[in-house]
Amino acid sequence: MEDVPAELAGHPDRLRWNEKYAESSGPSQAHPLAERALSLGMPDGGVLDLASGPSGSALLAAWTGRRVTAVDISEIALSRLGAEARRRGLGPLVTLVQADLGAWRPGPDRYALVLCTGFWDRAVFERAAGAVLPGGLLAWEAFTEAARRDRPRLPADWCLRPGEPASLLPDGYTVLDQYDDGGKRRFLARRGD
Repeated sequence: MEDVPAELAGHPDRLRWNEKYAESSGPSQAHPLAERALSLGMPDGGVLDLASGPSGSALLAAWTGRRVTAVDISEIALSRLGAEARRRGLGPLVTLVQADLGAWRPGPDRYALVLCTGFWDRAVFERAAGAVLPGGLLAWEAFTEAARRDRPRLPADWCLRPGEPASLLPDGYTVLDQYDDGGKRRFLARRGD
């Protein structure tokens, strides 16, 4: 990732996440939600990893032979992910996209799995649900309002409200799993055929 898009140069989220990722090293581990989703039957198609960071989940999906599009605002995270993908011989399967998810829109391609862990925005969720192929999976983890008890500075807009994200699903989805753990909610749903 050499060229930062002009609209992201001074973006506060980019600066904050670059600082965080500059202090850590290597890829993250594959998220348990990604592991579960990838173990379930899905149609042929790629994986979209939103707010990916240096995603171990993207690497796992590529290792299974799926094409992965990883979207994040941090070029440091994406560079780390790209380097690790190349090191593992998975580079051709991983496409890196530096973008602000609030402004970014998935293209006309549809995905067998759309995954997002550690980020919440209702509009992004709704767009993500529309990007899933029939028979595909939508996997999400985000903070709940309960997380604000331990982290009072956590903005309420970054937290799921009661019933979310299931209440935001368009018709045709079936919730496979949803549970809360430590101020976060994990959610997995399948789009109908």
